[in-house]
Amino acid sequence: MSKAKAPARFAAAVTLSLALAGCAHQQIQDPKPQIDYVRVSPDITLRTMVYHHPDPAGIVLLLHGFPETAYTWKPLADNLGRDYEVHAFDWPGYGQSSRPPVEKFSYSPRDYSVVLDQYIEKAHIDRSKLIIYATDIGGLPPLLLAMDKPTIARKIIVGDFAPFNRPDYMWDKLRLLKTRPSADAVRAAINTPQARDETLKNAFTRGLPPEAVYDTSEDFKKDLAAGWDHDGMSTADAFYYYYINFNRDEDYLEANLGKLKTPVEVVWGEKDFYINPAMGREFADKAHLPFRLLPGMGHYPHLQAPDKTAEEIRAAAK
Repeated sequence: MSKAKAPARFAAAVTLSLALAGCAHQQIQDPKPQIDYVRVSPDITLRTMVYHHPDPAGIVLLLHGFPETAYTWKPLADNLGRDYEVHAFDWPGYGQSSRPPVEKFSYSPRDYSVVLDQYIEKAHIDRSKLIIYATDIGGLPPLLLAMDKPTIARKIIVGDFAPFNRPDYMWDKLRLLKTRPSADAVRAAINTPQARDETLKNAFTRGLPPEAVYDTSEDFKKDLAAGWDHDGMSTADAFYYYYINFNRDEDYLEANLGKLKTPVEVVWGEKDFYINPAMGREFADKAHLPFRLLPGMGHYPHLQAPDKTAEEIRAAAK
């Protein structure tokens, strides 16, 4: 090799290496989720949805509410998956995840926090890079977990849930689920085919003005219907058991706010029909947390405006 050609070839090799290295940091324009099943304990297998990324800017774990499944997150995760590794799963009792008998699993917020911890461990998630975004029934479990394990995530974003036992802030039908015998009557009513169909059709837009009403994808609707009832338990049953234990776990959170050391942000839909934004503001004030009201948003901002929700998560991840 001549001395003249060697530097030129070396320069070309360096240029190629830098170009290849730069590719790893480019956005994935059309990320695709991997649907799988992860056994987190002898009694519980979770259906998971994961967006892998060769060089993620961070890791996002999305925790759904009632009556949702992991598929609720797909529009949002399609956006975040361009830059982040994104995880979601069906809670036990929802979608295609396990539905163990209540003798083995109570479906309480505390038990869900254990499932969350188990998933993070099984999925080998780097907690130092993890942002948790949780809504509705998904909001309390990561906070309970963070009290015991402050390093469980880099940051937790919660919204549109019930951190404290404040029935007056809640929709009357949710309020009835917090005590027996009214909870038993609501459980029986919501398990009828008519109530199930009405819930799946109207739950996501209830209380919004006509101009703000939105639609969800057919795939999501089919997934909700297919996952409503199997293995002897409906999603309504799981929701009922969650609420039976709700007061205890809400009271524990409020009494132990001083243990909450993980960075937490609170966001809330301005038009939330189910839980008054005053609940979120009180929680944020008592825990000394930042609070953002989302103009025009209802109880499900991630469905109503997934791109705006993605912006919220990206901003929190900085």
